[in-house]
Amino acid sequence: MAIRPATDADLPAITAIFNDVIATSTAIYMDDPVSFEDRQAWFAARRAAGFPVLVAEAAEGVLGFASFGDFRAFPGYRHTVEHSVHLRADARGKGLGTALVTALFEPARALGKHVMIAGVDASNEGSIRMHERLGFQRGAVLREVGRKFGRWLDLELMQKLLDAPGAPR
Repeated sequence: MAIRPATDADLPAITAIFNDVIATSTAIYMDDPVSFEDRQAWFAARRAAGFPVLVAEAAEGVLGFASFGDFRAFPGYRHTVEHSVHLRADARGKGLGTALVTALFEPARALGKHVMIAGVDASNEGSIRMHERLGFQRGAVLREVGRKFGRWLDLELMQKLLDAPGAPR
C-alpha cells in the first residue's frame, strides 16, 4: 500500500468512496450522493488553496483518501485546519485511516498550521479511538447538530496541536 498525492484520475474512486460513506454511515452528515462534478470542484478548490489530497492505493486500487481544509473562514482561524479521511468499506479496520491522517501532519506543519481539528460522529467509537491514538484530544460534543437516518446526531470535535514551525504562539 502506498500513500501518494491524488490526481484527477483518482476522482472516480474518491467519488465512489465518498458516496458509499454517505449512503452507509453517519461519518458524513449528508443524505444525497454527490456528483463527479462536485468532487472535481472540491479537488480543484483544495489544490488552489494549496491543501493536500492524499490517497491510499494498493493493487486493488484506491482504498481511501484524506485531506484538510480551512476550519473556519475568519482570519483568526488561519492556523487551524479540519481534516477528513474516508475509506472503502473493505479497507476499514486495517490501519489505513491512521496512515492517511498521519500523512497529513507534515503538510499541515509545512503550511504553518498549528491545530488540526477532527469532527467525528460521537457514536463512532472506532474513529474516536484512532484519533486519540494519534494525539487528538476531545474538545467538545455538540449535541444533536446533525440529522440522518431518522435520528439526531452528536458531533465530537477533537483537536491535535501540530507545533508548526513558525506558527505564532
